Formats: sequence, structure tokens, C-alpha cells
Amino acid sequence: MKHALKAEEAAELIPDGATLLIGGFMGVGTPHRLIDVIVARGTKDLTVIANDTAMPGRGIGKLVSAGSLSKVIASHIGLNPETQQKMIAGEIEVDLVPQGTLVERIRAAGVGLGGILTPTGIGTLVEEGKQKITVDDQDFLLETPLHGDFALIAAYRADYVGNLEYSLTAHNFNPIMAMAGETVIAEPHSIVPVGVISPDSVKTPGILVDHLLERQPDGS
Repeated sequence: MKHALKAEEAAELIPDGATLLIGGFMGVGTPHRLIDVIVARGTKDLTVIANDTAMPGRGIGKLVSAGSLSKVIASHIGLNPETQQKMIAGEIEVDLVPQGTLVERIRAAGVGLGGILTPTGIGTLVEEGKQKITVDDQDFLLETPLHGDFALIAAYRADYVGNLEYSLTAHNFNPIMAMAGETVIAEPHSIVPVGVISPDSVKTPGILVDHLLERQPDGS
């Protein structure tokens, strides 16, 4: 059985300068309580690897507004003008990665691959400084794995040993990121006895999860 942490205890595990994999798509499937306590604690100089930076006042957007981030690796920032402004001002380094390439680079880290080959970006600025490999007369870019010091995961339910179940589109990046983080902290909506979650519904096995957030007194 895993000991459930208070959100504040989980935030204390994350030092300044850490690299965080954060699940979610425009805030859906994002661990909002974890983000709130990281902001409250004032953690700085974080690198975030995520699909996007959500919007001001929502999800990862709160980390942007708080000045917690020094670098973002994401597939788009189009709906968060604060991210764009900070990038232009040189306050945040932004590395834009095509969405398919982004998730495959995270998956490569999770399964121990040395990288992936993709034709995306060939003939554009994206290929500058990257190794090009030819396979069967077709050129590919070698894209390296993306590891995280921590993976911050949102789940619909967890059981007492950390098996995770996701709900609908909140599934998104979470299971892949749970494989690529050195330390995995999961924020489930509820924690249930072992056996309540059908084995077919477990998308992240408990062996990958280091810490669970306890439920709040109001059950949220």
C-alpha cells in the first residue's frame, strides 16, 4: 500500500531547477492541485515538458504567470498570450516540438530508446543542429528522448497500490509521461481498494507510481 501525501508534501519534493513532465491538454487531465501548491511554494527555474501551457489562470498557465518556469518544451503555446509575451521578452525559453514528435520523444525516454526517427521537420529550421539519417532513400531526423525528474500525473482513480485509471480525454499524455519520469507523483480524483478498478482499465501500473496525493477533506 502506498502512503498518500498531502499536496504540500509532494511540492516539497520538487526542487528549484527540476524538469517536470506534466500531463494534460489545455488543462484537461492536468494535476491542478499539484500545480497550485508548486505556485504557492514559490518553486523557480523549472523546465516543463507538456503538450501546451494551457491558458492564463488555468493549469500550467498558473506556473507561467507565477514566473516559475525558465523553459518550456511543448507542441504549442497559441492560447496562452502570457507564454508568448515571456518568450518574446526572453524570460522563458520555448522549444516548440510537433505534437507527434513530442509524445514519441517522451515514449522513447520511458522505454529506454536512444531516440526516434521522424521525417517531420526535414527541409525546415527544425533540422538545424540535428543528426540526419537516411533509411531506404528517405531522410529522417534523429530526435532524442525527453526525460523528466518528475512526472506529475492526473488520474480519475487510483487504488491503494497506485494503479491508475484515466477518464476519457484526460487520458492524453499521462500514461506516457508516467513512464518517463524519474519520480512519478499521481493526483487521483479518488483512491479505492485494490480490485475496484478493472485490470483492463489500468493504464498506468502501480509499480511506476512513487507517490499518490491524498484526497482533500471535501472528497475532491
